Order: sequence, then structure tokens, then C-alpha cells
Amino acid sequence: MPDSKKIDDSAEITDATSDFHAWIRDFLPFEDHTDFEDANRGFIARWPEDQIMRANGQPSWDIKAHEYIKGECPPSVNPSHWRQAQLNSIHGLFKVTDRLWQVRGYDLANISFIAGDTGWIVIDTGMTAEFAAAALKLANDELGERPITGVIYTHSHVDHYGGSRAIITEEDAEARGVPIIAPLGFVEEAVSENIIAGATMRRRATYMYGLLLPNNPLGHVDVGLGPGHSSGSIGLVAPNDIISKTGEERIVDGVKVQFQYTPDAEAPAEMMFYFPELKALCTSEVVTHILHNVYTPRGAKVRDALAWAKYIYELMELFPGADVVFASHHWPIWGTEKVQQYLGLQRDLYKYLHDETLRLANHGLTPIEIAEEIKLPESLSKEFANRDYYGTVNHNVKAIYQLYFGWFDANPANLHPLPPQQSAEKYVEFMGGADSIVERAADCYQRGEFRWVAQVLNHVVFADPSHKAARELLARAYTQMGYQAEGGPWRDFYLSGAQELRFGAPKSRAIASAGTVDTLKAVPINLFFDLLAVRLNGPKAAKTSFSLNFVFPDSGEKLFASVGNGVLNYIDGRTQDTADSSVTMSRQNWNKLSAGDTTLDELTDSGHILISGNEDTLAKLFSLLDSFEVFFNIIEP
Repeated sequence: MPDSKKIDDSAEITDATSDFHAWIRDFLPFEDHTDFEDANRGFIARWPEDQIMRANGQPSWDIKAHEYIKGECPPSVNPSHWRQAQLNSIHGLFKVTDRLWQVRGYDLANISFIAGDTGWIVIDTGMTAEFAAAALKLANDELGERPITGVIYTHSHVDHYGGSRAIITEEDAEARGVPIIAPLGFVEEAVSENIIAGATMRRRATYMYGLLLPNNPLGHVDVGLGPGHSSGSIGLVAPNDIISKTGEERIVDGVKVQFQYTPDAEAPAEMMFYFPELKALCTSEVVTHILHNVYTPRGAKVRDALAWAKYIYELMELFPGADVVFASHHWPIWGTEKVQQYLGLQRDLYKYLHDETLRLANHGLTPIEIAEEIKLPESLSKEFANRDYYGTVNHNVKAIYQLYFGWFDANPANLHPLPPQQSAEKYVEFMGGADSIVERAADCYQRGEFRWVAQVLNHVVFADPSHKAARELLARAYTQMGYQAEGGPWRDFYLSGAQELRFGAPKSRAIASAGTVDTLKAVPINLFFDLLAVRLNGPKAAKTSFSLNFVFPDSGEKLFASVGNGVLNYIDGRTQDTADSSVTMSRQNWNKLSAGDTTLDELTDSGHILISGNEDTLAKLFSLLDSFEVFFNIIEP
């Protein structure tokens, strides 16, 4: 056994981990408490109860579950990660400046409230209706009740729109003429990645956010971007006013807003904006108190670090008089000079990573080599807001390489390698067998070489998932890597892997759905057929061909779909007389079917689907569709 100390019966802290934590304490300016002063500034009140509750009696957010973060940093947590967690756990209603308040610390993201001439202008609506309702109640109780007179979605990620139905409904917005403002492409981007790639993203998200880990110093502590996710009802009230270019302005309930359109950086559809009368600048999620993800480990399209840096520079030029900057996450910064300094450091963070990656790539280095080579200059790396709390320098530079060059590093050995299980079996054979590898890996573990232990034992586990000694030693290596990690996602990935090595993946056979009925209301019908095309089992469908019309009278949508050569194609907006059959059903029932709230047989038997022509064609289509289980294996074949 390596030299270590126990903090309970299941955890050890190796000397290598303790030494790494000591280095972090020496390197970063922990004596600087400015962030804590800013995070507490303007405090008005907290949610009066220990929990924000869901209708089913379960907590949407448990305040007491995060109370332990107030104490001293335990040896199982990176001190810098612990500091970020303490800042993110500061919760309540805060005044930012005249007419502007934020509710922070009860969800991954913030909800901001601006007092217009007659009511509330709400910026983002949180992840869930439960959090949004609590935030609105807290604001109304403490500041005086006001109607909703405007909603602004900063960008297309679910933690910024999921609670929208607790703020306003489509009917109320239409009846009172309430603007719901969003960037161009918002609805399509909000739902598209969760539609056709949702099953894999959800599974990977359980690792990235530690959703199956205990919430304590041995498990999940903090996301980095925020304290965690609220749980509950997720919906989407579609916008009715779209921002499509920089320089657009709106007057919302008497308050002037100037917009900067910033697509394809932090999110595919995003914008930042300025309130000139308030001298308040909202940086959405483009500028926050972290190094963000250029590539998010849960899976998503790679983001453009160069565009990211340029947007921030443009923002500095557009609104140099901003006296306070606030965002969709974390706490504000006050003072014109400090705002510009903060923006400049974030700009140079993404620009440095971009330019250095391309410089080294042009010298012939591969993405893994570049990730080992690049270190931020201390003028950037000693700034807490530039630390690896959510994204990391290491995986971001690999993403920048991927954006320009793709997955292939030009080494022919990597052009057509064996898949993991086959190569693992041969590695184990070449290295003298599983027991020999585990014995040698134990020596490496004692020396603190956890990355190498993980690499070699991953081969053993993939070659023989039943090898208990390999699983346990690999779990211990992952645990130390998790304890050393500065960022929430890396910590949670490592600790989730360790947990599943020890106890296995969840046994649930849950099937991934396209989303909730409440969210699917806003999804264009063509996106559903993109999902059906993904679910179509190509080999099974390769020897058949047929076509269908789909008509949805209540929404006015219609579509022609055909299957042939193992693929599904469609034409949106019209039907074809040559179709083998025509299917008529309500869009509402289609949403229920897509959400898994009903089945094709139930709708057919109840008469909610009308089919003309070949009545077997629809059933044939559905018989060729795969279902995706949520909890597929990750750390073993």
C-alpha cells in the first residue's frame, strides 16, 4: 500500500495528492478575498426554507445538503475547487445596481430581475420551473410584487430557459404583448442537440455533473460553473422577438437594451447586451468566473475559441462605460476599470489557448503533445477567474486542434486502429497477462503515477471486466485523480468512473426519450424526423422501401417521409400523392409519443391516429426504430 491517510473507511489520500494540493495552495493567491466580498455584496434575503420543493414532495434544491462546504477544505478536495464551491454556495437575492437584482446559488445558473417601468424584466429562467417560481417569489416578497413585462434568454442551453413556464406562458405573453427576446437560432439550437444526440449526452452528463455521486467531500462537491442542477419540471416558452445582429436595440418596459449577437462561441445561439441607463453589462455565459469549455466533456459541437476572444474584445469596444458586469453564472464585478480588466483577461485567456495551439500544431505537434506543452503565463493562470473550474487548458487545446484538423493526428498507426476491447486483449497478452500488469501498476500507483496506472489498467478491464484487482486499483487511481482535479467536471468524471468500477453501472433499463412534452411543444416537426432517421436501424431497413405522409391538423404541419437504402429522408412542409400511406394525428399526441408518455399501439387503439392507404406502413416504420438505453457502459465494454 502507498503511504496514505484515511478520511473514512472508503477513502485514502496519497502523498502525491497531498503534495499536489500543497502546490496549489502555494501557487494561487488564496489570501485575496475580493471574490467573496463581491459574491456577498448587495445581499438582501435567502430562500426562507431549507429546501425548494417539487410537487411530488421531493426537493428540487436542498440548501442544507451544501452546508458542509462552509468548512475547512478536506484533504479529498483540491483547495482551489473548494474555494470555487464556497463562492458558488453563497445563495440568496442580491442587489446588483439600481433596478437590477439576481437570485443566485439555488441552481446551476442565475435568474436576474430588472425593474422596468411597470413590471419585471427577467433575464434567463433557470433549469426548472421549481427554481424559477422560487426565485420570482423571493423577488416579489422582498422587492414588491410586479407583473412580468419582458423575458430575455441569453442563449440556448437548458439551464437558461427550462424554468420559463413558471415565469410566463405563451398565452399570457400574447395577450399582454410581453416580449420574449432570444438570439437567432435559439429554438432550433435549444432542442436540436438534445433531440438527435440526447441519449449519449444524458449518459455522459451523469459523469460530467456527478449526478449519481453522493454530495459530500468524497463525491460531487461543485460543478464549477455553479453549485449544481435543480431538479423538476423543464419547459420552453418560445421567443417572439429575435436578435439577429449586433447593434440591435429594444425598449423593454421603458428600459433600453443594446445587443451584441455572439453565435458559435460558448453556445450556437447566444448574445450579450448592455443597459445604458444602468451602465450594466450582461455577458451571458461568454464571460464568467472560470475557464469555460471549448469542448464540453458531456459531448457537443466544438466551439470556436478565436471567435470567443474576438467577441469579448468587440464587447469591450462597444460598451467601454459599463460600471458593472453580471452574467448568467457567478457574481458581478463593479467599477469601470475592473470590468475592463476582467474582460481583457478573459479575452486573452481564449486567445492564448487558440494561438498557441495553432502555433504548436504548425510545428507538427499532435493534440496530446500540445495539451502537455501549453501552460498559461502566470499573468493569466494566477487569476482565479481563468482557472480550470469547468473547462481545462488540457482538453480545450485538444478541442481547438479538432476544430481545425479533426480527430486524426496524421500518424498512420492511428488511421485505422483496433477497437478498444480487441486492442486491450492484445495489449494484455503482450504485457505478460493481467496479473502481471496489475502488480506492476501497483508499484506505479505507489509512486503517484495515476495517469499511467489508469492507461494500463483500462486495457486490463476492457480485456477482462471481471478482474477484481484491476477494477479496484483502477478505481483507486481514478479517485486520486478526482481528488486532485481543480474542476468539477474532471473530478466528477473520475469519481463516477471509480464508483462504477466498484459497484457497476445503474441497472435501470430506462429508455431515452426526445424530451418532456412541455419542451417538445416548441420543437419544429422536422427535428423529430431527424431523430427518427437516427433511430432507424440501417442494416434492418436496407432491404425495404416505403413512404408516408404525416399531417398534424392542430399545428398546421405536414411532411413526406420515405425509407430506402437503409436511410430515412423527408420533405418538410408538403405531402406527396405517391405515398404508400397518410397518417393524420394531433401534434399534441405526437409530442406525447415522442416523450414516451404513450405508445403507438395506445394511440392507434384509441382512434387518435387515422391512417389511409397501407395501414401497416406506420407500424413497419416503428418496428425498424432502435430505442436507446440511458445507462450504457462507459468504463468497460
